[in-house]
Amino acid sequence: MRAAVGACRSHPAAYTAAAVGLVVALGTGSPAYADETTGGDQSTTQPNTGSGQSDTDSGAESGSGSIGAHIRINQSTPASSGSTATATSSDANWKPPVCWYEPMYTPEEYEKFIKSAYGGAGEPAASYARKRDKENYHKGDKGLWWQVQFRDLTYDEACPVTPENWEIWVPPADPQPDPNKVTPEILSDLAFNSTKLPAPPVELQPRADRLLVNLGTRVAFKGDLDRVWTTASLDYKGVQLAATTVATPVALKVDAGTADADPQSCIYDLVKGKDGYTADSEGAGCNVTYLRASGSGTYPFKASITWKVTWTDSADPDGPPREPGLPDGLSTFEQDVTVKEAQAVNR
Repeated sequence: MRAAVGACRSHPAAYTAAAVGLVVALGTGSPAYADETTGGDQSTTQPNTGSGQSDTDSGAESGSGSIGAHIRINQSTPASSGSTATATSSDANWKPPVCWYEPMYTPEEYEKFIKSAYGGAGEPAASYARKRDKENYHKGDKGLWWQVQFRDLTYDEACPVTPENWEIWVPPADPQPDPNKVTPEILSDLAFNSTKLPAPPVELQPRADRLLVNLGTRVAFKGDLDRVWTTASLDYKGVQLAATTVATPVALKVDAGTADADPQSCIYDLVKGKDGYTADSEGAGCNVTYLRASGSGTYPFKASITWKVTWTDSADPDGPPREPGLPDGLSTFEQDVTVKEAQAVNR
């Protein structure tokens, strides 16, 4: 499992002016003294609201969007015409990065930002500004100031960056790169976290409201799936990075929703054909036969696709796979089914 970015639970958004004095200026993604107007780079992207995976990609419908300040998301259009949803990781312990450093300012821009954002501020913001002033903002040096950015507004998750180092100076040849600087690996995590996958294109035959005890139910695969790729890229102030995740459908799992079925669950392999990946379920041994009626209720039938996810450190989905690997992705279809007893007719 890839380690998630995170070690410190304190976050500036939770602080007040009286308590600590640093907050996130949400309009710019920059730190500022509480109740102060924030200056600096006005091109940064306001963090998206929400809670984690479902809201990281502001362009979910179009397959494009942004994260942080300058990270752009672009996704291929799934071949399936059905509904899509954000991929679920098969590894319950996997988490996308909460925060990272991105390139933001030249020395001159940084000086302007600090003097605008912290002018007249109280402690500890005033000390932070004096520290940067003593460093002369690295004016005359080659490099950029990188600033912390967040995946979304889920600030209760762990982020290792503290207000004492809200920005870091990064020279062209960085001898000891900060572990929280954005990298292709971090971009691959963000791309995976933004990936939308099509729901399994399955249809029950007979229909879900017409199933009978001891009558075989075919799980028909109605359509073909293709691989889905998502690119997260950064191109700002001469810093160019990209990572592309590629999700390939490999298996369809069916769960009857009750132990009173034969089989209760089974797996179909997906095979690549002329029009994409598909499963030939006709006559397959794992079509479901319900052994008991659902009575006045229903059974929660579920079908899920397992997607093998790889990534490459470029915008090319056909680039060589890189390590460490990503967990498999899952997309799910759920439907309540009604199972009745077959009624015999006596004459």
